[in-house]
Amino acid sequence: MSRKIIYVFNPKSGGTTKAALIKKIETTTKAKNLQFELLTTNAKGDYTLLRKRIEHEKITDIIIVGGDGTVNQVTGSLRGCNVKFGIIPAGSGNGLAYAAGIPKNTDRALQVVFNQGSKKTDAFMVGNHYACMLSGLGFDATIAHKFAALPKRGLATYVQQTLLHFFKAPAYSFEIIMDEFSFFTDAYFISIANSNQFGNNVTIAPKAKLNDGLLDIVIVQKMHKAKLLLAVLKQIRGINNLQEVAKNISGKTILYFQTDALTIKNLDHAPLHIDGDPCKTAAEFNIKILKDCFELLQ
Repeated sequence: MSRKIIYVFNPKSGGTTKAALIKKIETTTKAKNLQFELLTTNAKGDYTLLRKRIEHEKITDIIIVGGDGTVNQVTGSLRGCNVKFGIIPAGSGNGLAYAAGIPKNTDRALQVVFNQGSKKTDAFMVGNHYACMLSGLGFDATIAHKFAALPKRGLATYVQQTLLHFFKAPAYSFEIIMDEFSFFTDAYFISIANSNQFGNNVTIAPKAKLNDGLLDIVIVQKMHKAKLLLAVLKQIRGINNLQEVAKNISGKTILYFQTDALTIKNLDHAPLHIDGDPCKTAAEFNIKILKDCFELLQ
C-alpha cells in the first residue's frame, strides 16, 4: 500500500519560527516521491475531521512536528486510528522523541520516518488525562505552570525557573495506594514516567521503557534541601536502583519503583503537569497504563 503522510505541526512549539523547518520537510519529502500534506495543530485539540480523513482517505502516517505537548494532543486524539505516528522534534524538551531514539536533527528524524520501522508504544491515564511521556505532581509541575506563562521558551528558561523556585519549594502530602499496599509520604514531587526523562536528555527514570507495560514512579521524599540536589543528581545519573516499594520507605530519600496502576491521593492539592504542560489538579488520581496504545516510527 502506498504511503499517505500528513505532517501536523505546531507553529508555536519550542518558541522558534518553523518556516525553515517546514521548507526542509516539504523539499525532502517531495524528493522521496511520497504523497503528503501539511496541517497546523488544532488549538482546541479537536481532530474529529482528521479522524474521518484517516479512515476515508486511507492516510497511513501522522507525523508530529512539535514537542511533547503536541505529541500528547495528537496521539491522544487519534489513538485507535489505523496509522503510524512519527515525530520531528521541535519542542522545548522533546522527551518522548529522545526516549525513542529519534534524533533532534531534522534530516535524521525524517530518515526515521522514511525507513518505516515502528514499535508499539504505551501511554497512560492520570485520572481523565491522557499522557504518553511523563507527568507529575509537585515541584516539577510548579515549574511547568511558570514556564508556560513565559514568552520565552527553551532549556535556558526552564533551568532559570527551576533555580528560581528551588529553595522555596514546599513538600506536599500524598497517599500512595496499590494492590494490597499503601503508604503516606511527604514529597517535593512525584513523577509518573513512561519515557525515561523530563526532556533534553535529562533522565529521571533510567529504567523506563516505552513498551514494557509498566510505569516508573519516582517519589522525591521530603528531606533537607542540602541533600535534595545530591539525591536528585543520583537519580538522574541512574545510581538509584529500582526498589520493592514495601521495604524501608522511611529510610529512602527517593522511592523508585514500577507498577501498571496506582492511586495517588493528592492531600495538599499539589499542582499537576501532563507531559510537561500545566493541568488542573485534583484531590485524587487513578493512574493506569495503556499498553500498546499507538504505533511509533523509530
